[in-house]
Amino acid sequence: MGRRLRYGRRVAATEKVTFCRICEPLCGMVATVEDGRITKLRPDPAHPLSRGYACPKGIAMADVQNDPDRIVHPLRRRPDGEFERVPWDAALDDIASRLQALPRESVAWYMGNPGAFSYSHALWVKGFLDGLGSPHYYSAGSQDVNNRFAASALLYGSPLVIPIPDLRRTSFLLMVGANPLVSHGSVLSAPRVREQLLEIERVVVVDPRRTETARRFEHVPIRPDTDAFLLLSLIGTIFEEGLADRMFLERFAEGAAELERLARAHPPEETEGRTGIEAAAVRELARAFAAADGAAAYGRTGSCLGRFGTLVAFLLDGLGAVTGNVDRPGGAVFGRPPVALDDVGEMIGLDTYGKRRSRIGGFPDVIGNLPASLLPQEIETPGEGQVRALFVSAGNPVLSVPDGEALERALGRLDLCVSLDLYVNETNRHADYVLPATTFYEREDVPLAFLGFFTTPFIQVTDRVVEPPGECRQEWQVVDDLSRRLSVAPYSDRRLRRLARLGFRPSPEQVVDLLLRTGPRGDLFGLRRRGLSLKKLRRHPHGLVLGEHIATGVLGDKLRTPNGRLRLAPPEIVAEVERLDAANADGEGDDPRFPLRLIGLRELRSHNSWMHNAPLLMRGGRTHSLRVNPDDAAALGLEDGDGALLESRHGSLTVPVSVTEEMTRGTVALPHGWGHRGGWRLANEHRGVNFNLLAGGRPEDLERLAGMAHLNGIPVRVSAATSQARAATEAERPEPAASG
Repeated sequence: MGRRLRYGRRVAATEKVTFCRICEPLCGMVATVEDGRITKLRPDPAHPLSRGYACPKGIAMADVQNDPDRIVHPLRRRPDGEFERVPWDAALDDIASRLQALPRESVAWYMGNPGAFSYSHALWVKGFLDGLGSPHYYSAGSQDVNNRFAASALLYGSPLVIPIPDLRRTSFLLMVGANPLVSHGSVLSAPRVREQLLEIERVVVVDPRRTETARRFEHVPIRPDTDAFLLLSLIGTIFEEGLADRMFLERFAEGAAELERLARAHPPEETEGRTGIEAAAVRELARAFAAADGAAAYGRTGSCLGRFGTLVAFLLDGLGAVTGNVDRPGGAVFGRPPVALDDVGEMIGLDTYGKRRSRIGGFPDVIGNLPASLLPQEIETPGEGQVRALFVSAGNPVLSVPDGEALERALGRLDLCVSLDLYVNETNRHADYVLPATTFYEREDVPLAFLGFFTTPFIQVTDRVVEPPGECRQEWQVVDDLSRRLSVAPYSDRRLRRLARLGFRPSPEQVVDLLLRTGPRGDLFGLRRRGLSLKKLRRHPHGLVLGEHIATGVLGDKLRTPNGRLRLAPPEIVAEVERLDAANADGEGDDPRFPLRLIGLRELRSHNSWMHNAPLLMRGGRTHSLRVNPDDAAALGLEDGDGALLESRHGSLTVPVSVTEEMTRGTVALPHGWGHRGGWRLANEHRGVNFNLLAGGRPEDLERLAGMAHLNGIPVRVSAATSQARAATEAERPEPAASG
């Protein structure tokens, strides 16, 4: 796992092989360790998939690892609002005592994006809530991806049956609202994704912005929040022109006739006025997709965050189904990962959609998640199930959910607020306790949530690279310690809860080893000689490739619908198409007071809200700015660098302008994850503004089928900032950082 570097006679450093867990490629890394401290991170040239590549964030993780602003001891907030160091036992005893005084169903947990990159964190958090009997599980998913899971529940019968594009064998890739040259893929683990995309015969990028990916491939500009119209027109054209794979539909699907009716009611000649895409171009795309030798449709954040995100995710898969491009080489594929989340979720009851409804708004749960946008109202609205205690781990919802100011106000009404994190951030500065968590280099790990998303079947395990500094602990350990004080077994699986009552409380490593060894590639505890176990995988520190291509021919095993067929027109989707048409007829969102549409974007040197304190990523005088098309800027009387007032129905911001040809007319873009005023000094210097203050967080503002926040296509207006607002903008703009 490591080798020592010698300088003279003294052992100076050790190199340890591991992998990055910032984003989904999970690139191989080599850490240089000196005196128990990571001093350097570099890409692993021996990793069979990433092959010596890592993005700037992966290299800059050393800055986070060793950040002097990092929390390494438990902190308790004093009455004056400042924090003081406190022993672990004192903190946990007080937290447990205060929880004992509250109804168990009043305890809530919000888990941020990094929690999904730990095999133990998410399992133990959900297990803790299930052990308590609380439904209040919230996550970054309702600002990111939950509609993808909801669409799978409606189409395949399980939210955890999720296909990915077979990048290595497809000849036509249609990407809607995805920018993998910056994001590196999402709900898709594709190390060196640029190389994989370059091997594809035709890649079409549908996006309101000429993104980094769109510049390299074929760009089809679209008006924000109109993806559903485009996809209906594509599907309708395929049916109209006799291009549908009728044999596939008859064998594997139900509802094809109803989907055809819905789609053919949206011909390209009628939808081009909404999407801005000419009818001829839509028809050409439909014909090319249907004729391709393997075609895949893939959408990500840009397609998820509009008013009809679940419908869009459903129609992306529907496009694959009507052309027979599901579970076939080059199409949308599922594979047979060593641990399949759909199997595990079904086994322990985590594959839920609509099993519970939110107290506010009646939204369905999505794999246990309720809409995080509703947290302020869940806290402030009296009645049975009112949230009175909130845990936040690896998250910063004040910056990541709509109307963070409402959440800040609500946090003050809680009986208890506890955070597990690396920093004091904009959310947990209001907490009663901030408990120090480990980084991913301070824990063992298996990429459990992503094994089914690798474009080349693969698995890797890692041991911790360094010991945690100070008193940092893994999240699952904190959950376990607290659970013992409350006499709770932190497991979603009732069998494990029964074992806990008998005194056996398995660790995450024991649970995952059991799942791996009893899975389709497991060693069955020695009965299958070539099978896998954690012990065997540790002999392959750079990871293990499990096959040349993703398995196909598995659709029959994946479907969880009652009759074992794809549901192409479930009632929820039919109603959503009707809602789409009604909104179009009523001109919903077409308010002349807000003539522009705001979209978000990812930046190569940012990752949500937690990496703006890394000096390596903040070099070069970075400025958080609003990107505006030159024609729009001229009409507004704005020039590059001017301060602008950006307003929606829900809020307003003052922000510098960047005039750029990458924006299509009528659309402006602002990166998310900024607006810093926590306990991280460099991030505060570059402060920026909080995008999500422009979004609404009330039930009527959310997407109905998944409770998703509406963060793309927000109607806005832009004007030159007043002299007072311009002065405030200048005051917030950082001095250029020294390079080198």
